[in-house]
Amino acid sequence: MKNLFAFLFISSISFAQTNTEIHLFDIKEVNGNWIATNAKNISNNDGYDSQPHFYNNNTILFSSNRNGEIDIAKYDMISGSKTFISNTPNGGEYSPQRIPYSKNISAVRLDKNGKQRFYKYNINTGKNSELINDLVIAYPVWFDKNTLISSVIVNDTLELFISDLKTKTNHSITKQVGRSLHKIPNSNLVSFMKKNKDKWEAWSLDPETKETKKITNTGTTEDVCWLPDGTLLIPYQKAIYKFNPKKDKRGSLFYKFKDENINNISRITVNKNGTKLAIVAEVSPRALAQEQLEGYNKRDIEAFLKPYAKNVKVYTYPNKLSYEGIDEMRKRYAPMFEKTKDLHCKIISRIEKGNVVIDEELVTANGNTFKALAIYEIKNGKISVVRFVR
Repeated sequence: MKNLFAFLFISSISFAQTNTEIHLFDIKEVNGNWIATNAKNISNNDGYDSQPHFYNNNTILFSSNRNGEIDIAKYDMISGSKTFISNTPNGGEYSPQRIPYSKNISAVRLDKNGKQRFYKYNINTGKNSELINDLVIAYPVWFDKNTLISSVIVNDTLELFISDLKTKTNHSITKQVGRSLHKIPNSNLVSFMKKNKDKWEAWSLDPETKETKKITNTGTTEDVCWLPDGTLLIPYQKAIYKFNPKKDKRGSLFYKFKDENINNISRITVNKNGTKLAIVAEVSPRALAQEQLEGYNKRDIEAFLKPYAKNVKVYTYPNKLSYEGIDEMRKRYAPMFEKTKDLHCKIISRIEKGNVVIDEELVTANGNTFKALAIYEIKNGKISVVRFVR
């Protein structure tokens, strides 16, 4: 039961399979303002891509969907190539990171039978072995080659632990913590996230003394990272905010993205030199609505279905369920695309509010033209609900 609970907890909350992409940027400060240039989608993959980590100045590790499994991907920033390190048919790897003073990497391995453990992987061969087998580690960060700080599943919450791999001992520090852990530059501290009611706070931990101290509130944001000068970066929707605990009284804008392919930024990380920024983001609701529209007008069933969730629900407004599931949608639209040569949909007006897109449409089919209203609800980077008003 313990393993089953861990599997359900971590699958539904911590490792939710969102449709996300990893974007890489060059960043620099110009006349007091930060700019992000040379944008690259380094995952460019349908499904879950997340938890980027700079292995070195030329390589990024991340967890990536491959044929329905989550494996460790390695992206070469010079060649632009992506390869996979692990291949785990009965499970997946999360939070890949370089082990200090080693070429090997670590990752959280979650098997389909619910077993969740912390493993070491050879960077070249993928050969692996267990590092810690007496904790259900969810999110780790290395303090040094023998010390791991991690958020651990304990009962119904995440608890912060310090693990000494040399002595094989684990010490609990505090409860109700989050997933974002980082070494704080120019210090002997590690930052972690702590939940206070429904809001998040960034805290520091001294692994030697085990002293903890609050840094700042981050509101609804649970993912952060640090610039080399000790500035905390806090993403929110399409923007990133900055706060330096040593000199700032309040946060200010670091950078706001205009690209529609960047929305609801979550994981975020910067390289050691502070010249590269990697973020995890969802495609904007407007872009998803447009993507399915273009697939519809081309009568391309695969392009049309791609933005939809597997368990999409289609309603006649307001709440009469017409059908459910991507397979049922395929059965209905594929014959229509083959037989209806004049099929076309023109957008008269489009409204986007939060995760909802409302399209007023002019639809042509079989020589007839009529108006319709489509309401698209987006969740985890996919269209999860459609309501039609005719």
